[in-house]
Amino acid sequence: MGKIKIYLDNCCFNRPYDDQSFIKIKIETEAKIFIQTQIKEGRFHLIWSYILDYENDSNPYANRKNSILKWKYLSEEDIEENSDILKTVEELEKNKIFGKDALHIACAIYSKVDFFITTDYNLIRKASSLNNLKVINPVDFINIEEEFRKWEQATRF
Repeated sequence: MGKIKIYLDNCCFNRPYDDQSFIKIKIETEAKIFIQTQIKEGRFHLIWSYILDYENDSNPYANRKNSILKWKYLSEEDIEENSDILKTVEELEKNKIFGKDALHIACAIYSKVDFFITTDYNLIRKASSLNNLKVINPVDFINIEEEFRKWEQATRF
């Protein structure tokens, strides 16, 4: 199997800056850092987009903004706005997914990612009805990916 294509939304990139005294946040942060290590090692194919640029540019903390921006240069694809994305946004709005969330998801669908990774549980719930995209949190993504890797190794001849 080739590289797994993933899209991390802005809240996922910002997870390490959230209050780490909550175990759920700490575990999601560790999972997100593991995913980023795997991106650097070439295991995952990171997708970036113009909406990530927009949200990151709005970050009032320069150190966070600069740290997140580095991932743009490690991505293998940078999605720009186009008519297909805007048409997908209109469809997503019918599923009650609006604004920046709709733009992120539309970019991921346009790029045909395997997984859209977010720490926004409301977005995960809203996107559960989408047939063309798996929206998941970082911890669940690692669990699925590791199970698949075990299966892949067990079925090799």
